[in-house]
Amino acid sequence: MIAEWLVIFALPALLAVAAGWDLASFTIPNFLQAALLAAFVAFAIAVGLSLPAIGYHLLAGVAGLAIGFALFALGYIGGGDAKLFAVLMLWLGFGDILAYALFASLFGGALTLGLLFLRNLPLPSLLARQGWIVRLHDEKSGIPYGVALALGAFWILPQSQIFHLAAA
Repeated sequence: MIAEWLVIFALPALLAVAAGWDLASFTIPNFLQAALLAAFVAFAIAVGLSLPAIGYHLLAGVAGLAIGFALFALGYIGGGDAKLFAVLMLWLGFGDILAYALFASLFGGALTLGLLFLRNLPLPSLLARQGWIVRLHDEKSGIPYGVALALGAFWILPQSQIFHLAAA
């Protein structure tokens, strides 16, 4: 019951908050990654993951951190996005990494193209009163890639190994 709640409610809720925060401020606070990490620990205990399985997930998280920080160093994503990617790799493990990377990339491309298109349109005066929308509309602003990372996770979650472990 606890594992199901963590995968069906806690994980998506934390990802939705991270995506919303990134959309509104271009940041993802560390407390959200810490909460996702703590939720994974609770999940691992609740489903009784073996030490080798926990190691497998930890290794995926470390690989995600290395990839994320390489992308951060190249200026492609922000530091919060890199840490969010790492904690999602911890949750998903290597078994779901290809599907996740594919869908997160597709959502990221759609988000980027959509924002680039919208940034070429004039901002309606009603929306121009909202500071976060003005920042999002500014063509000098980056892309809140945490949104794409969360959407990719939402998309594959029902088919993921952790979802099946929680349901078992």
